Amino acid sequence: MNALVAPEPLSIVLSAEKSALLARLAEGLAAEELYWVAAWSAARAGQAQPGVRRAEATPASAPDAPRLTILYGSQTGNAKRVAEQFASRSEAAGLPVRLARADGYPQRDLAKETHLLVVISTQGDGEPPDDARGFVEFLAGKRAPRLTGLRYAVLGLGDSSYPQFCAVGRQLDERLAELGAARFAPLGEADVDVEAVAKPWSAQALEKAREALASTAPAAARSATVHALPSRGAHSREQPFAAAVLANQRIVSRDSERAVHHIELSLEGSGLRYAPGDALGVWPVNPPALVAQWLQALHLDGAHEVVHEGRSLPLAQWLSRERELTRLTRAFVAAQAAASGHADLMRVLRKENAAPFAELLDSHQPIDLLRRYRAAWRAEELVAALRPLTPRLYSIASSPRAVGEDEVHLTVAKVEYEAFGAPHWGAASAFLAAQAEDARVPVFIEANDRFRLPADDARDVIMIGPGTGVAPFRAFVQDRRETGARGRNWLFFGNRHFTRDFLYQVEWQGALKSGALHRLDLAFSRDTARKVYVQDHVREQGRELYAWLQGGAHLYVCGDANHMAKDVHAALVDIAVAHGGHSPDDARAWLADLLTQGRYARDVY
Repeated sequence: MNALVAPEPLSIVLSAEKSALLARLAEGLAAEELYWVAAWSAARAGQAQPGVRRAEATPASAPDAPRLTILYGSQTGNAKRVAEQFASRSEAAGLPVRLARADGYPQRDLAKETHLLVVISTQGDGEPPDDARGFVEFLAGKRAPRLTGLRYAVLGLGDSSYPQFCAVGRQLDERLAELGAARFAPLGEADVDVEAVAKPWSAQALEKAREALASTAPAAARSATVHALPSRGAHSREQPFAAAVLANQRIVSRDSERAVHHIELSLEGSGLRYAPGDALGVWPVNPPALVAQWLQALHLDGAHEVVHEGRSLPLAQWLSRERELTRLTRAFVAAQAAASGHADLMRVLRKENAAPFAELLDSHQPIDLLRRYRAAWRAEELVAALRPLTPRLYSIASSPRAVGEDEVHLTVAKVEYEAFGAPHWGAASAFLAAQAEDARVPVFIEANDRFRLPADDARDVIMIGPGTGVAPFRAFVQDRRETGARGRNWLFFGNRHFTRDFLYQVEWQGALKSGALHRLDLAFSRDTARKVYVQDHVREQGRELYAWLQGGAHLYVCGDANHMAKDVHAALVDIAVAHGGHSPDDARAWLADLLTQGRYARDVY
């Protein structure tokens, strides 16, 4: 057994107060996070001490030497991962590289850039990720500079099961061209199977970047590293860990309209570490009953061997573990329209029918189209037409300080409903809800650096999380209790019925009693004649909520992006107008500033 080795004392001793503060900040940080802190501290030391010379390649605000700046905007981590991979390949190819998250990039630097690559995702109804909102607005606004000396490339990430697929990537690509910049690679658009597009696009873009920089980059700059990439553990998205199920408990009443499960998983032996605010990625298996529906509807044999992209598997296995069956996409609608020849399905794909198409995506699963618009599919054609199954991300509902580093908890609402005369399921939620104790679930950690508790534990925290959106706030309250945080904690929670759907009721009541939770506002929308939601309570408590924010509180929102998060944001604007004396435009700017500061964070999906 290895003994823990205490760090050797530093030659410069901090005061007891500063040492204690530093220890609290460092506690629980992963290795890559500690390395980042060390690098940041070294950079600050170089700024503070005239006698310490900073590396010439590292200034963030003076991109005078030709280099490739890689900028990313990421909500769930995909764009960040792709940008980091591109940075690694570029450095390996000898290119001078600067990697930056959009909200950490000084906008004044844009006018000085010579080569820019942007990787950015599109959220929900065509919105940028939270960490790129400021950059997108700046680029679209009047203050954006002319960029005639810039060569650029944009890779957009999206989900074709939404109507505004890769809309933000297209917007940036067009706007950069309007400002006078020239593309060194064409716009790339990647679906949730990111690597299928990102890998070949990145290879092409890297070659073009090498050509563009070959004649301008000094040899000394080519070996310079201007950022630090996180180290990768043994287990990742590509190599998930088989986590044992420790507990799987339904936490709503039997007569609740939706089953919600509290699931505890073991990470023992994985080397995976997480912090409150992170997500757990889960690789699901499609429900067996859904696979049976597909085979029956198409009159296909599940045992038939299908060869696709060099792999041979029985059709049933392709459908069970390899292909997306529950999310409808434009590509599959087009394929089904072509296979069936049905005029109505072809018509809905036209640009002028954007609204009916959006309704189709929202209300139908692929199986519904197979039944309604009959077509003769060959097994090989079907596998090729369906996009690969991808992992689902769940906000982690536990703090490792409270449950131990080798354990992680989830709050999962099982998607199961009747539509068009047949049962429907969600892929991952049905998979997780069905797992018995000791079963194994393939998982990985997806860090969410923008959804973190404040480093200053004296700051107050406001948490708004209806339904399963309360999951990360269970982790927050656990963590603040374990660390003895001095700030107050205020939770807004909502669901349908108090007696059926009050998730973690006993825990919240215990937290109120112990002082770990200072305020709890509840909204149960179906218990009163008038439906009441969390945003209604936010408005009702607007005066005090605004006072908390003016006093330095951090605000967090978790849950549905298209409805709840927008409604809460609108309520916050109203509060700033009513209690802060802002105009509506100033209120929106005030919230945008809170986002930029990291005091308003959203984990929305």
